Amino acid sequence: MLTVCALLLSAFYVGSKTSADKGRSYYEETGQVVWDIDTQEKVVALTFDDGPHPKNTAKVLDLLAKYNAKATFFIIGANAEKYPDLVQRSYKEGHEIANHTYTHPYNASVTELQDELQQTNELIYSITGFLPELFRPVGGNYNEQMINAVADEGYKVVMWSYHQDTQDWKGPGVNKIVNKVLNGTRPGDVILFHDGGGNRDQTVRALEKILPKLQSQGYKFVTVSELINGNQKEVAK
Repeated sequence: MLTVCALLLSAFYVGSKTSADKGRSYYEETGQVVWDIDTQEKVVALTFDDGPHPKNTAKVLDLLAKYNAKATFFIIGANAEKYPDLVQRSYKEGHEIANHTYTHPYNASVTELQDELQQTNELIYSITGFLPELFRPVGGNYNEQMINAVADEGYKVVMWSYHQDTQDWKGPGVNKIVNKVLNGTRPGDVILFHDGGGNRDQTVRALEKILPKLQSQGYKFVTVSELINGNQKEVAK
């Protein structure tokens, strides 16, 4: 019963917005939030939420290394505290570490959220010497007050491409995850996976098929910051 309730709660919050929300185009114009990038270059950003996890994250890192792929890990501070070696490994191997709160709360106040972000950033810094500037809201839930508050503290909010939510946390099956990604991939996408929060064997097995296939199509796997900054350089030319 608890599992069902948790799934329903998560489904409710995915991409939810309050009536005060000004819409995607507004936030993209302000530069406060990014969903994906408009580019002709065949680059995509693989992102992983809710880790680190002692088995899942290690397997994902092994696959990324095999295909010389970089990714962005939106980590939960409480998990990072348990598995600092995986945070350090991710950082040393050239992946981007980003903030996904400390306890993964769905209904935190802005003040509580700010405290969670600070706690997680301080922990990440103690492990890697790096201070993340990217933040992904839990379940994709955001509103204007929250975005303004975190932006004032120097964070950029990172969502994901609407067509690239693999929903791997539901355990839909390897083929569904693979088809979701491969049938929808286009330059500049931000693809959402999870390496924590439960059994992610399907995610790992799907990546075993997704990575070589996209690579064969000429795609390069970059961090979110590389995706954003690369696009800025492209526009400046």
